[in-house]
Amino acid sequence: MNDPRVFFAAERTLLAWVRTGITVMALGFVVERFGLFVSLIAHSSGQVAPRLHSAASSAIGTLLVAAGAAVIVFASIQQARFVRTLPVTDLPPSYRIGWAIAFSLSFAALGGALAIYLALT
Repeated sequence: MNDPRVFFAAERTLLAWVRTGITVMALGFVVERFGLFVSLIAHSSGQVAPRLHSAASSAIGTLLVAAGAAVIVFASIQQARFVRTLPVTDLPPSYRIGWAIAFSLSFAALGGALAIYLALT
């Protein structure tokens, strides 16, 4: 029995997890840069910015970026495992799982690079 709805549901689920991971990474970037923003505002008004606030913002933001990248990696692994369990008749003709996984993992790699960049700056 050929039912492509199962496969396409799995593809939509992967895309939803990728979007979630990208959103978490974006939130982490905003949180990390918020500490810099607070420091700049405090400096321009002649006040001393709390160092703990800046350090906490940086750490939390970097962890959120790393968590977003990890979500995408785990979703990609789960997608690959699930598609391997489907019968060949449920897969579209000439389907290659490598493209979906490569696309997802490229976003995860970009997120990992951003986390490293944020941790080092």
